[in-house]
Amino acid sequence: MSYEKALEILSRDDRFKATIYSMNTLLIDKGIYTQQEFQQFFVEWATKEASKRSSRMVRQATEVSA
Repeated sequence: MSYEKALEILSRDDRFKATIYSMNTLLIDKGIYTQQEFQQFFVEWATKEASKRSSRMVRQATEVSA
């Protein structure tokens, strides 16, 4: 399959996912970072996002009860 064909058949979201996959694969293969380092930062980001969501939910619950 050509790059152009892949662009044609993938949704916007899937094109974004393919870009991230490609970039991470290149960086790992070239030794810029390891799979373990990637996973560490992935978990770090997910933890921060979960914390933000919890804070938003508490604020919303407080606003509703006030």
